[in-house]
Amino acid sequence: MTATRSSTDLYIGGGWRASTSAELIDVTDPRTELVVAQVAAGSAEDADLACRAARRAFADGWGSSAPVVRAQLLQRLHGELVLRREELVADVMLDLGVPRRVAEAVQVDLPLEVLAGFVEVLAEPQYEERIGSSLVVREPVGVVAALTPWNYPLHQVVAKVGAALAAGCTVVVKPSEVAPLVVHRLFDAAHAAGFPPGVLNLLSGTGSDVGSALVAHHEIDLVSFTGSLRGGIEVGQAASARLVPTILELGGKSAAVVLPDADLGLAVRSTAASVLLNSGQTCNALSLLIVPQDRIDEAAFLAAEHFRSMEAKLGPLASQQQWARVQRLLADSIAAGSTVVTGGPGRPDGVESGFFVRPTVLTHLGPSDHIHGVEVFGPVLVVLGYASEDEAVNLANASPYGLSGAVWSGDLDVAVAFARRMRTGQVAINGAAFNPLAPFGGVGASGWGRELGRHGIEGFSYLKSLQL
Repeated sequence: MTATRSSTDLYIGGGWRASTSAELIDVTDPRTELVVAQVAAGSAEDADLACRAARRAFADGWGSSAPVVRAQLLQRLHGELVLRREELVADVMLDLGVPRRVAEAVQVDLPLEVLAGFVEVLAEPQYEERIGSSLVVREPVGVVAALTPWNYPLHQVVAKVGAALAAGCTVVVKPSEVAPLVVHRLFDAAHAAGFPPGVLNLLSGTGSDVGSALVAHHEIDLVSFTGSLRGGIEVGQAASARLVPTILELGGKSAAVVLPDADLGLAVRSTAASVLLNSGQTCNALSLLIVPQDRIDEAAFLAAEHFRSMEAKLGPLASQQQWARVQRLLADSIAAGSTVVTGGPGRPDGVESGFFVRPTVLTHLGPSDHIHGVEVFGPVLVVLGYASEDEAVNLANASPYGLSGAVWSGDLDVAVAFARRMRTGQVAINGAAFNPLAPFGGVGASGWGRELGRHGIEGFSYLKSLQL
């Protein structure tokens, strides 16, 4: 087979092929609400073909390949993606409607950095440990099902695929049907990079059909899923029925805590930027701003000022379904008596089509308003106040989620001590940048397991003790 393809093709066993199903799924540009492409609604039969191809590739040598071989192929993939950077940017702009600056810096360049990080890790000495008379080594877990969401379609696939391939696993990818175009482009690059047939496979389709078929397939040894809490529970239950391990990244409701000695203006601007990134469709967005009680109104005013200045620069939400959900959550919050400082339901003034929303700041929540514990997945910031440091910790930890967080203080030691009390997978201190080599993942309703860097690769392996 050649790399020539239609957007409705699947990539199985080293080449593009038509789905066994004749059904198609429309891909809609969120900016215009117009259909711009179609992809296959893959079938359980397609999933079976892909899983069997991945098993053959694992048994035929990929699972026992040397780290240097994997590193070389991942480096080739990186190079092929760089060559296609403009096409990737254009694809993700169609998928999500994001502005070009976000498509370039976040949706495309960040995944390239993540992939380079996996190559960097493979260049380091591989894990081996002597414990008494035993040699402890790591082995690839086998065939991986990677189920990814729509909000960062290229990044989420690269984070899973890059780590799994680096570990020596083979992979079957099921991207979100909402944003599949950039992932198809990734597989053009993978084909050109020359991975052995079956090492990497692509199935488009819905979670209820293709996703469920993959999770239940007897050739799958591990499922890596990023998505909603409800979806993660369903995947976890289905996989555990076969005693198959999972890596689950299920979103968050992350808090930025501003301690009394911090620069409030800097902290608010940084937090507001986090909420607006990708139009709020970011699992680790700092969507709760927790400030001293006597500074709630000041903080809310500063956040609202920043939101208003950025409204015209935001892209839309990814789908009609997500747009309607955010509208409902805002209406419920207002009905419960919460104060809208800026924004609210509806589209921005003058915008008549597209899934655009008004960036919103809420404060002084009504007694029955639970939006401070709900992952809105839109540009919505909730401002809360605290009277003591203990209360600030309790507010930050009140959500069932535990994916990310932030703390601001004029004293680094104080900030680190506070961060250690936050029940979350990572904490940014005084606006520190995201580190794509550090482990990423959460606790509680945010799931389990870690992605990125060495820890991400280790998640696709198991420990073996050789008794010498």
